[in-house]
Amino acid sequence: MALATVSVAIVLSMRSVARFALWRAVVTPLASIIGSGFLLLGPILNIGYGGYAPLIMLVLCLAAFLFGGVIRFNIAAGEKSVQNGDYGRAAIRIETIASWTLAFAYIISVSYYLNLLGAFALSLTPFNSGFDAKLLTTGVFIIIVLVGWSRGFKSLEKMEYVSVSLKLAIIAGLLVGLMGHFGHQALNDGLIFNPQKVSGWSAITLAFGLLITVQGFETSRYLGSEYDAKTRIKSMRLAQWLSTAIYLVYILLISYVFRPDQMSSSETGIINMMQIVAPILPFLLVAAALASQFSAAVADTSGSGGLFSELSRNRISERHAYLLLAIIGIALTWSADIYAIVSYASRCFAIYYGLQAALGAVIATKRDAGGLRVGFYAALAVFGAIIAIFGQPVE
Repeated sequence: MALATVSVAIVLSMRSVARFALWRAVVTPLASIIGSGFLLLGPILNIGYGGYAPLIMLVLCLAAFLFGGVIRFNIAAGEKSVQNGDYGRAAIRIETIASWTLAFAYIISVSYYLNLLGAFALSLTPFNSGFDAKLLTTGVFIIIVLVGWSRGFKSLEKMEYVSVSLKLAIIAGLLVGLMGHFGHQALNDGLIFNPQKVSGWSAITLAFGLLITVQGFETSRYLGSEYDAKTRIKSMRLAQWLSTAIYLVYILLISYVFRPDQMSSSETGIINMMQIVAPILPFLLVAAALASQFSAAVADTSGSGGLFSELSRNRISERHAYLLLAIIGIALTWSADIYAIVSYASRCFAIYYGLQAALGAVIATKRDAGGLRVGFYAALAVFGAIIAIFGQPVE
C-alpha cells in the first residue's frame, strides 16, 4: 500500500510526465471529478443502496459521460463561433445564461469544498465538532478572499499539480489497501451484500442529488487559453474514462466488506471505514482532503471571479466577486449541512449541463447534424432540468 502510494507519487513528479501536454490538460478535469466525490461517495452509496452501490456509481458516471459528450460537441463547434453569432442569437443567449449559472455554481461548490476541508481537518483532533469545523471553514473563506483581493491566486494555482499528484498517489495506495482487504474477506467468506435503505423514487432523487460528485469534466472547456480544442476534447474524454475506472473499482471494493454498523453517514464517515482496512489510511485521507479541497476551492474561486468580471463586462470586478462568493459561502456554511450544500451544487450544475445540452441541440440543428442528435441533446436538456428540480440531499 505504501509502496503504491510512493511509486505513483514518484512517477507523477517526473519532469517528463509533468510536462506532457495532454497529461497536464487531463489533470485539471480529473482532479475536479475525483476530488471530493472520493471522500463522500463510499459511505453514501453503501448506506443508501447497499449491495447495489456499484450499479448506482455506474449510472452516475454514465450520466456524466452523456453530458460530457454534448460539451465536447460544443467545444468542437467552436466557442468563438457561438459568440460571433454563427449559430444564431438563441445560441448566444443560452451560452450567456449557462455561463452565469456556472459562475453561481462555482460559489456553491467552493462552499462544498471548504466545508469538507473543515470537517476532515479536525476529524482526527479533539476539536472534531460541527461548530469548530464551521469556524475553520469560515476562517479559510476569509483567507481565500484576502489572498484573492490582495495578491491574486497565481501563486496558489501553482499548487494544483502538486495537490493532484498527492491525491492520485494516496488514492492508489487506498485502492491497493482495499484490494488486500477485499481479498482477505473473500477468502474467509466474509463478503456482505447489504440491503438498500432507499428504493423507488427516493432512490432516484437521491442519485440526482449526487451529480456534483462526478462533476468537473466541464473544466476542459475553459482551458482554451492554454490548449486547442482537440486537446481539450481528448483531455475531457480521458479524464472521464480514468475517473470512471477509479470510481467503479473503489465502490466495488468498498461495497461488500463493511457491515451497516461499521458505516457512518457523516461527511467524514470514510475515515472510520478506512481505519478498519489500515491504521495509516485515515491520516492519508486527511492529507489528501486538505490538499485537494483547498486547491479546488482556489481554482473555483478564481474561475467564478473571472466569469463574473467577463459576463458583467467588468462592472463586477474579480475582487468584488470573491467577496460575494465568501458572503454566500459563509452563509451556506452556517445555515445548511454539507449534504444540503451537495444537493444545491448538484442542482446548479444540472442546470448548467442542461443548458449546454440545449446549446448543443441548437448547434446541431444549425449544422444539420441529424434529427437523432438534435433529439438526444434536447432530451439531455430535459434530463438536466429534471435533476435540478427533483434532486434530494442525503438524510
